[in-house]
Amino acid sequence: VIILSASGGVEIEELAVRHPNEIIKSAIDPLLGLQPYMVRAMASHIGLDYALWKPLLQIALSLWNIFHQLDATLVEINPLVITTEKELVALDGKMTIDDNALFRQQDFLELADQAIETPAEQEARKFCLSYIQLSGHIGCLVNGAGLAMATMDCIQQAGGEPANFLDIGGGANADKVQAALRIILSDENVQSVLINIFGGITRCDEVAKGLLSILPENTRNLPIIIRLEGTNAEQGRMMLAQAPNLMIAESLMQAAEMAVHAAERAMV
Repeated sequence: VIILSASGGVEIEELAVRHPNEIIKSAIDPLLGLQPYMVRAMASHIGLDYALWKPLLQIALSLWNIFHQLDATLVEINPLVITTEKELVALDGKMTIDDNALFRQQDFLELADQAIETPAEQEARKFCLSYIQLSGHIGCLVNGAGLAMATMDCIQQAGGEPANFLDIGGGANADKVQAALRIILSDENVQSVLINIFGGITRCDEVAKGLLSILPENTRNLPIIIRLEGTNAEQGRMMLAQAPNLMIAESLMQAAEMAVHAAERAMV
């Protein structure tokens, strides 16, 4: 969507509340991109001097190219002013990059504000893991955001509090599983770990392989509860059957209850 307003210099959200009629919007087909006629129609609607239509078009097309090529979720110039010499000048601007596209936009990683991320969150970003540190005592390692949320809900239903949100995504390999568990084990608040994997693209035996290789780093001997379902789940369970400090659950709710009880025992 491209948005244009003659009332620059104020937040667009504030303008949308106070004067919604002053905001012009036009939907952009991502397959076609921003078309010149769309910008000209918007310029005409706000009564912009015809002499400024061409420079406005150049600015708008540049914004679209930035938005598209850099995987942005927002590219904004506000305000865009008309000088006494009848020229368009951008006085301020901002851009938001989609975190999920950072693997394609490596240059932006150097610009990240390290002060607002924990070391664990920085490490997660290197492996394209979705990780948010929380205040609970049960570490969560899950594939899929929806399944991760359901897992956290079950932990709370069982009387516990999750220590993190961690989604390893679809098709995760052993290296990614190792990195994810290493991040969880680095959190001193964690007293037990719940791993919930539903294998579709992700193979449960590959997850088991990653877990077995990282278990020696579990120097605190934290109890790890794992539930495996889906692709090669039985093979994965067999691989993990004799692993130390690791318990296999038959269902998600059982896994949550086991993780909560294990954490409670550790904190006594």
